[in-house]
Amino acid sequence: MTDQHGTSMINIPTDLLRTLVAVVDLRSFTKAAHSLGVTQPAVSTQIKRLQYLLRAELLDKSAPGVTLTPTGESVVSYARKLLSLNDEILQLAAPRASAQTLRLGLPEDFIAPSLAWLLSRFRRTRPHVRYHLRSAGSDGLLRDLRQGELDIAVAVTSAAPELDPRHSWTEELAWMRGPSLRIGPAGGVPFLSFGEESVYHHAGVAALTQAGRHADMVLTGSSLCAITSAVGAGLGVTVLTRHRFSGADLSPCNDGSLPPLPAASCGVFLRDLGERELLGELADELAVALRLVQESPAAQPESRAVT
Repeated sequence: MTDQHGTSMINIPTDLLRTLVAVVDLRSFTKAAHSLGVTQPAVSTQIKRLQYLLRAELLDKSAPGVTLTPTGESVVSYARKLLSLNDEILQLAAPRASAQTLRLGLPEDFIAPSLAWLLSRFRRTRPHVRYHLRSAGSDGLLRDLRQGELDIAVAVTSAAPELDPRHSWTEELAWMRGPSLRIGPAGGVPFLSFGEESVYHHAGVAALTQAGRHADMVLTGSSLCAITSAVGAGLGVTVLTRHRFSGADLSPCNDGSLPPLPAASCGVFLRDLGERELLGELADELAVALRLVQESPAAQPESRAVT
């Protein structure tokens, strides 16, 4: 195989392979760009360059979403092995440091593929870092942070928290329902709740009460999977951040049958003691990744192919 100058090509740039794997794993050019810290046009350019070097189409332009050609599937399989070896070599060459576990707490609906990519990228330059990830309600996460049981917490609150966040922003809340459920303009509303400590519970109940309607607590639970599955099956409605969860069986209620919801305050919080520099670096990257997901919601059309 030769390059554009007619000379034999013996090396494939690993950054191009890493970009391809990110696009395939995240099923999105936009999300891959966010996880790699580059722009979407840069991702498209890298994929085009890889296809040019290999003289092969890796993505099926005629298929919806991100779909690999047979050649693309083979390339991705080998790329994973090559990147794994590349990262192992980097770890061997890196200065030895004592292992350190960072304890992170996030609401369950904030854990997405982009988080895994962020942690992987962060650890690539800090191979001594380990992670302990905990998912719970925001009140519980902030309590654990104050008690020294977490190093970083992401929390959603309806009022100003007692702790000062390192980063803060607001997110839109939405009523979520399944395709078979119809809600009338009056009367009780079948409500699926994450429990009374949840900001989603308080926001939903307060909005219904103010509108003169009753929240019929059909199901209460702490599992995002259990709640969203029940909503998808038509058991009732729930409240979530609009851009944090997407599924084939759930969609926001936009027909005016339910009262509007207030915006929620989101923040990334650090514990007072410890390695503030390391925690601050991770918190900064975490805030960027989470806000990019909000600004590029899952409902936004994805890039289908390289152009």
